[in-house]
Amino acid sequence: MIPLIQREAIEKRKWIDYDEFLDIIAIAESTPGPIAINSATYIGYKLKGFLGALMATLGVVLPSFVIITLVSIFFMQFKDNLWIAYAFQGIRIGVAILILNAGIKLFKKMKKNWFSYVMILAGLSLVLFQVLPVLLAILLGGLIGIIYCILMHKAEVKNHG
Repeated sequence: MIPLIQREAIEKRKWIDYDEFLDIIAIAESTPGPIAINSATYIGYKLKGFLGALMATLGVVLPSFVIITLVSIFFMQFKDNLWIAYAFQGIRIGVAILILNAGIKLFKKMKKNWFSYVMILAGLSLVLFQVLPVLLAILLGGLIGIIYCILMHKAEVKNHG
């Protein structure tokens, strides 16, 4: 969903820019609920207030809900079918590729400095080697980012003041 939101909200409709999208994703990852729903709700609210947020949320939730309901009805009948198992394995690979593609696009657009590289490497290492659960790694990264921002702001004030 993130690549779809990125394509629609930034590239096609120009509702937000890449920097705001990165902020939305960071917030959406650290709040309860799916990232796609949180992102769509934010964009809907920004554009049309409460009604926009409600419609954006329904627009993200309803199609998935209907599809998952239909799949679950038929899945029980075909769960032991080898072809269905292979199809779901292929779907998992496709989803992983979509997520990787979105990450690469976001990486290309983000502001790069030593701190961003260290945070990416640290976060990736913590999650890949299962040192921390993903949610805890996100929260820790957010906290470190806030502390870094405060320290950089104080350094700017000190240097220019």
